[in-house]
Amino acid sequence: MSNPYTGQLAALGAAGLWAFTALSIEGAARRIGSLTVNLVRLAFAFAFLAAVGLAFRGHPLPTDATPHNWAWLTASGLVGFTFGDLCLYRAYLVLGPRLSSLMMALVPPMTALAGWLALGETLALRDLIGMTLTVTGIGWAILDRTRRSETRLEHRVTPAGVALGFGGALGQAGGLILSKIGMAGYNAFAATQVRVIAGFAGYSLLFFALRWWPNVRAGLRDRTALGFAALGAFFGPFLAVSLSLIAIRETAAGVAASIMALTPVLIIPLVVVLRGERVGIGGVAGALVAVAGVALLFL
Repeated sequence: MSNPYTGQLAALGAAGLWAFTALSIEGAARRIGSLTVNLVRLAFAFAFLAAVGLAFRGHPLPTDATPHNWAWLTASGLVGFTFGDLCLYRAYLVLGPRLSSLMMALVPPMTALAGWLALGETLALRDLIGMTLTVTGIGWAILDRTRRSETRLEHRVTPAGVALGFGGALGQAGGLILSKIGMAGYNAFAATQVRVIAGFAGYSLLFFALRWWPNVRAGLRDRTALGFAALGAFFGPFLAVSLSLIAIRETAAGVAASIMALTPVLIIPLVVVLRGERVGIGGVAGALVAVAGVALLFL
């Protein structure tokens, strides 16, 4: 008998892994830039997924994917990995970390709405209350932490910045829904590999347009950055993304997205232990509210 909480547990696992991913990718991005890291981490993730595919399915590549799988999962990779991440990282520069992270709290309601429109998914009142508490708590914790850690540099709220933040949230939500459509019973790790291939292709074309490849070659000479990127790829595009696909397959996309949005809250104890950061009352209160919301989503 299958576990009725498989989807929720997979989503919680993905959120925890993304917390480790964020710290690893940050270490690499500080050395070689976020654009280069995004491409490199996808290359590492592809290698990890190929090894798992060969070991457990006998297919190092997703050659058994149907045209339906390829079409929808390719779209998901381009929307999520390429468009969504590009918008998010640009929003960090234009809006600053606080508002950009806060706008990503829009992902759960946007995913729930898209799931209802595209898949006919409906949520019970308990789920809606749980989502609301989770998103509210996450926003509270983000505002408290970034207010304490952000520099004095002022970031103006501009229409372009808001559009970039919205685009980042839309990319994440759209990527989840497109993945749920595209999986259609297909293996989650192989489906992730299709998404990774599409995301890598998207970044490659962008780098040709931006003439960014010399920066990539320079970044590949930084072994420390490559180590951070490999670690981030293992926890993120390899494990966390695969778990996120299991989550949306086993439960409503809006519920899965709400639990996976816990990453900023789960990062808090890591930065306290690893970096000695202090957490204010608002951060603790927000985390408790978010956890209460997630508890409702498990009932």
